[in-house]
Amino acid sequence: MAKKAKPKATKKPRAAVPAVYKVIEIVGTSRTSWADAAKNGIESASKSLRDLRVAEVEKLDAKVEGSTLIYRAKLKVSFKYHGDD
Repeated sequence: MAKKAKPKATKKPRAAVPAVYKVIEIVGTSRTSWADAAKNGIESASKSLRDLRVAEVEKLDAKVEGSTLIYRAKLKVSFKYHGDD
């Protein structure tokens, strides 16, 4: 006699924990590339912001200083807002 298939256990969706995020704009710079400019901006922001979550590149440009090219990455960065700050 064939066994009856057991119904699969379904996971209940986990309720999302309410959270608030703040979004700011920063500009990272580099003498080598736009990727490094974005990385430098994120690394610098992470030193003073807690719970950094998302970084979105808004704009890439370059500044000419004499014979030197400075790559700039404008980023929107979000971090978790803590009301006790």
